[in-house]
Amino acid sequence: MSFSISDIPVDPTALRADLLHEASGAYVSFEGWVRNHNEGQAVEALEYSAYKPLAEKEGHRIIAEAIERFGIESAACVHRIGPLSIGDIAVWVGVSSPHRGAAFDACRYIIDETKARVPIWKREHYQSGKTEWVNCHTEIKT
Repeated sequence: MSFSISDIPVDPTALRADLLHEASGAYVSFEGWVRNHNEGQAVEALEYSAYKPLAEKEGHRIIAEAIERFGIESAACVHRIGPLSIGDIAVWVGVSSPHRGAAFDACRYIIDETKARVPIWKREHYQSGKTEWVNCHTEIKT
């Protein structure tokens, strides 16, 4: 079980290996990639910022909730910070579980809750030269 904020590229193969368990019959992952557009604007690149101690604390809470709620074996999530290019992995989630249904449900729960609750801020750089902070809302449970 892990959640991390990282300024280095995500290595899905290494992360997947950490989730292998003999009790698991299913593995599900999600990769969120940097795309070249958002809300009608051409995106050139973006950058993520976070207050790492708070972001990782909330992320660990989400992983623990998923394990308890869905009965999965293990889960991990890594979210990038710093500058990212088009096509880079911005966020990765992996789940191993005895059964596929729980793995799919837990993976979806982790990415949705991460996007809603973890204090990570995104700044988009548009081809027009303009930059803008987007999706800067979080809801942290205390």
